Amino acid sequence: MSVLRPFKATDMFKFNNINLDIWTETYGIGFYLSYLSRWPDLCCVQEAPSGRMMGYGTLPFPTHTLSSQLNTPIPVLGKAEGPGTEWHGHVTAITVAPEYRRLSLARKMMSLLEMVSEEIYKGFFVDLYVRCANSIAIDMYEKMGYSVYRRIREYYGTLGVGKGGKDEEDAFDMRKPLARDVNRRSIRPNGRDIIMSAHDAT
Repeated sequence: MSVLRPFKATDMFKFNNINLDIWTETYGIGFYLSYLSRWPDLCCVQEAPSGRMMGYGTLPFPTHTLSSQLNTPIPVLGKAEGPGTEWHGHVTAITVAPEYRRLSLARKMMSLLEMVSEEIYKGFFVDLYVRCANSIAIDMYEKMGYSVYRRIREYYGTLGVGKGGKDEEDAFDMRKPLARDVNRRSIRPNGRDIIMSAHDAT
């Protein structure tokens, strides 16, 4: 049986089996340390009985709120942000080691983030960025109710022009409306056609 436990700075020496994957964005050490210093009690890892890391992440919300309402650690790297009707939960990173995929760990993490974003923080939607070339993840998110809101040019850098005349390092900003978004303003039918620069995306 796997265990969810707090993420420690020393775990950065043990998460290569998760991060050394073509689709997983690996951040600089300062990024992880900033999350650990800002939300230390919300950074968690999913650990196998052998001690091998299966996945990691956080939700940047006050622990006392979550502890009383959920009584469980939260395994997805995210944050709450945005003014007014743009207030939403954002998935910064969600990753599961290749050998632990297809166990619905990512779906469970996403469901938990959506529930917290909706019920505790009253967000209008949940969003995430995913590489346009990552068709497996895009398909999974679409099955979970997410749709493309816009395409962000060169969000992950640039590899040059790829299939369809667009850069393969572009990102889709995918969104899923929550109950508070009664008019469904956080989604649009033609999101794949809306293109903006990474500089203008917030």
